[in-house]
Amino acid sequence: MAKRGKLELIKDILKIIQEHHNAIKITPLIRKSNLSTARFSEYFKELSSKGFIVERTNDSGKSISLTEKGSRYIEKYSNIIGFIEEFDL
Repeated sequence: MAKRGKLELIKDILKIIQEHHNAIKITPLIRKSNLSTARFSEYFKELSSKGFIVERTNDSGKSISLTEKGSRYIEKYSNIIGFIEEFDL
């Protein structure tokens, strides 16, 4: 199995959030993304600073949510992968 590249890792993290009804706590997100805490932290900071995700606080504690920009990334990534597969690149 090939290593995941940066763009695929970003897609995987965003997809996990999306699959959990757009709200997941940080520990399950780290576990499901299959990254070390240190590596996940790097991606988390980048995704937050670029506006792909947002950290929210409610009665049950902090959770991570996907922004509209994060949703668009998943959509565009899927389009690009579809193009690559269609033309067998």
